[in-house]
Amino acid sequence: MTIRSFLFVPGDSERKLAKGQGSGADALILDLEDAVAPARKLAARGLVAEALAARPPTGPELWVRVNPLDEGGLDDLAQVVRPGLDGIVLPKIDGVAEVVRLSHHLEVLERRDGLAPGSVRILPVATETAAAPFGLAAFTSLELPRLYGLTWGAEDLATALGASTNRDEAGGFAFTYRVVRSLALMAARAAGAEPVDTLYADFRDGEGLARDSAASAREGFTGRLAIHPDQVATINAAFSPSEAEVAQARRVVEAFAAAPDAGAVGLDGHMLDRPHLKQAERILDRHARRS
Repeated sequence: MTIRSFLFVPGDSERKLAKGQGSGADALILDLEDAVAPARKLAARGLVAEALAARPPTGPELWVRVNPLDEGGLDDLAQVVRPGLDGIVLPKIDGVAEVVRLSHHLEVLERRDGLAPGSVRILPVATETAAAPFGLAAFTSLELPRLYGLTWGAEDLATALGASTNRDEAGGFAFTYRVVRSLALMAARAAGAEPVDTLYADFRDGEGLARDSAASAREGFTGRLAIHPDQVATINAAFSPSEAEVAQARRVVEAFAAAPDAGAVGLDGHMLDRPHLKQAERILDRHARRS
């Protein structure tokens, strides 16, 4: 199932871990990286492992953002790869080699704990270093079924570039970050994976989040990261087909079904060809999975 909302939850907060279960998010990212102070990382591993072990039978998927593999990430994996884990978010990669390396570790750990091979999926944050954007094209030839999608990050990239901000004078992302965002979207689609948009930093700006998420969905992203429970409902709505979109998609599919040998059909004064049919089928598939 396509995940519309990934909500970050600090891995060292029992209260927030419990609260996340009722947030309405499609997936929680139990965070062992940036949301946890260095002195709390060991305790956070234990709390996240306990949360996975106590996972209720219903509720959001549970993902874990580990630290970079050579900065504590391997120790994170050893403790959190267990029944109840749906996926790993891998931050600050320089390229696809680190994703392949993670997959090899997951193969061993899945076998250790009796998990189905390939059951733990991967969502890399693929643009957080200066080198990373240059390696996005490599994902297009990567054959890795456990790769769920690609997401991107602007905050750590700005730090890596020595930028004072990632915003332009109008308040939107500056040119560099818009380019990286587009490349991440295209790389995900070319790899057959889900493009997941980055977080909207001002969690108090619900109207801005709604506008930005609607634009993101129009561009082709299928979900986005959230940093506060109040953002979840808005994100879920933006990345769910509207009733009008579903109704129009059904009309498109019906029009092609009525002319099975036609390469193009007319509808409401417009000529539609096979790409329009594929788009309509994708909308109906997303709707069916949520019904």
